[in-house]
Amino acid sequence: MPTLYVENVPTDLYEALRNRARLRHRSIAAEILAMLDENIPTAKELKARRDFFRTAQRMRAKKAAKSPVLPTEDLQRQDRNR
Repeated sequence: MPTLYVENVPTDLYEALRNRARLRHRSIAAEILAMLDENIPTAKELKARRDFFRTAQRMRAKKAAKSPVLPTEDLQRQDRNR
């Protein structure tokens, strides 16, 4: 597993990171790994997002093709008649 070293971390940023790790009962290294995992998508995650987006687009296109678009006035009229 690769190792990452970070130098010249500003003191206030380091203190904030240390406090965040302490609140979550983690070491600073574990907190940094958790933050990277939450915020940096892997190639697999990016592919899953693209696939989901394409599926959503296809579903939206199917739904739009099936249902006619009614003017706002007609929708309000239908709602009042219920």
